[in-house]
Amino acid sequence: MKLIIQPEAGVVPIVHAIKAARKWIDILIFRFDRGEVEKALTAAVQRGVKVRALIAHTNRGGEARLRKLEQRLLAAGVLVSRSADDLLRYHAKFMVVDSTTLHLFGFNFTKLDIDQSRSFAISTNDARAVAEAVRLFESDLTRQVYTPAKSHLVVSPENARAMLSAFISSTRKELAIYDSKVQDPSMIKLLKERAARGVRVRIIGDMKGKVPGIEERRLPMRLHVRAIVSDGTRAFVGSQSLRKDELENRREVGLIINNPAVARKIQQVFESDWADSGKAAKKRAA
Repeated sequence: MKLIIQPEAGVVPIVHAIKAARKWIDILIFRFDRGEVEKALTAAVQRGVKVRALIAHTNRGGEARLRKLEQRLLAAGVLVSRSADDLLRYHAKFMVVDSTTLHLFGFNFTKLDIDQSRSFAISTNDARAVAEAVRLFESDLTRQVYTPAKSHLVVSPENARAMLSAFISSTRKELAIYDSKVQDPSMIKLLKERAARGVRVRIIGDMKGKVPGIEERRLPMRLHVRAIVSDGTRAFVGSQSLRKDELENRREVGLIINNPAVARKIQQVFESDWADSGKAAKKRAA
């Protein structure tokens, strides 16, 4: 399992992942303006890789660009489909390479998200998670009902609320959360319960209301990731915030990470960002 940290890593790991494909690429796209990624997908088709792109049927302010992207990818030989409109939004961002590696992104394939925002991505060969991502992609591509099987894949609206509730409830000492939209009443109640039981709860982002025992800071740079570290050893990275629409009404995808080394690395980045956020707050107050 590998962790990608933005903006430090840039676009290179994504291009390398596409270049590594030998037979197959499935990619889900919500926003996209990276020419390097488009060029890499085109080159993959030219060397015989079957590339399928599922593009969101809508996004705020960028539908015209999505439709132009569809046309360019089709002209390059990519098999392009548009997501259904049964959900409020298709906001998930992931790629499966050769049916063996899942690349789960907290960011879009855009200059703003990759070059100017704090975000993460996870690459994993976990067989169950990969198989489930392939099955999810196929279901959404063919507009069939998706019923999740047991894995570490967190999929909205099907299982995200249950999986994230269980993840938060299992925490005994500390929760470190990146989330700009902590708004769901049930999730806030869970965080309150953890704090009341002595769990240190810190949020980089924004939570609706102020809760005693829950610390909150704003990141000086743009924040575009949803991530949670539990007790420094387990983590969640994905596209869903802890708010109702992203848990129940949109296609969002994330991953529960049981790799302590990766969780510790996310925690280290969080601690650095937490310190920077504190310094920025003091400057604003001065």
